[in-house]
Amino acid sequence: MRLSKSEALHLIRDGDLRELGRMALQRKRELHPKRITTFIVDRNINYTNICWVNCDFCAFYRKPNDPEAYLLSFEEIDRKIEELIEIGGTQILFQGGVHPKLKIDYYEELVNHIHKKYPQITIHGFSAVEISYIAKVSNLSYHQVLKRLQAKGLSSIPGAGAEILSDRVRSIISPRKLSSQEWLDIHRAAHEIGMKTTATMMYGTVESDEEIVEHWQRIRDLQDETGGFRAFIMWSFQPKNTALQRKGIVTQKTTPNRYLRLLAVSRLFLDNFKNIQSSWVTQGSYIGQLALLFGANDLGSTMMEENVVRAAGVTNQMNQEEMIRLIRDVGEIPAKRNTAYEILEVFR
Repeated sequence: MRLSKSEALHLIRDGDLRELGRMALQRKRELHPKRITTFIVDRNINYTNICWVNCDFCAFYRKPNDPEAYLLSFEEIDRKIEELIEIGGTQILFQGGVHPKLKIDYYEELVNHIHKKYPQITIHGFSAVEISYIAKVSNLSYHQVLKRLQAKGLSSIPGAGAEILSDRVRSIISPRKLSSQEWLDIHRAAHEIGMKTTATMMYGTVESDEEIVEHWQRIRDLQDETGGFRAFIMWSFQPKNTALQRKGIVTQKTTPNRYLRLLAVSRLFLDNFKNIQSSWVTQGSYIGQLALLFGANDLGSTMMEENVVRAAGVTNQMNQEEMIRLIRDVGEIPAKRNTAYEILEVFR
């Protein structure tokens, strides 16, 4: 029987944490009986920090005239990709701020440049927020933007920009960002042209338990409709250096208990998502490892470079050897994967 919203709410509020872990691990074992836990070697390239959206939860963005504002040159991007290739990386997670002056031509040229010069690297890039703005300033539909970028070499798009798919929450933490329905519409458009995406959730700001479950419901419904999501990734809000902290709206991080509780219930509720990723970047390696016993089957990325969470004062790091050790320590078999969750190498 499929978990209902009311049942999910009950588990979030009243479920025993150890029992939730047991249930989520059992569900994970049903989907991944070989006990393989995956990870990917990639690099997060933030091509610009210039952004006009000015979300109150973000410590990364800069206004166009800020002395710290930047737009990476193609040469700088090339150097970052070549460093990634040297360590056996296969993917770039490519996203940035919503730059007010960049139209579809820039993005086509950029994606084409990378794809032609480094065909072995998968481009997993541009959040729904970026796609939405490119469409508006270029007078194109979502489908047109996605098809044009796909033709140049864009493989898939990440789930960033979802935060909580509740317009009440969004009106408080990111009032200039696209609506929850627009986020869903862009991912639906990607799925309709055969482009896979990921779904994300950032909790820990002003959302209620009901809004968390509603978020899960909306992505579960879209997955029922299209089957286009490869994975679900959830992380907690990091308040340091953000406007939400300065305004006194959110001043504290949520607890590891809360993270593991929500992760376990998400594994039970999102029954049509095969892959759920651990967020060691925000939780640290210990809770990131424990997440593998609470439903996560993927340890995410070695994250050769990460700038957005770092801007909020969080600097957790991990290399391939550490990932392999953490996975083995909980009785799982480590394996390196690609963007499509295909196994490249198993470390027995």
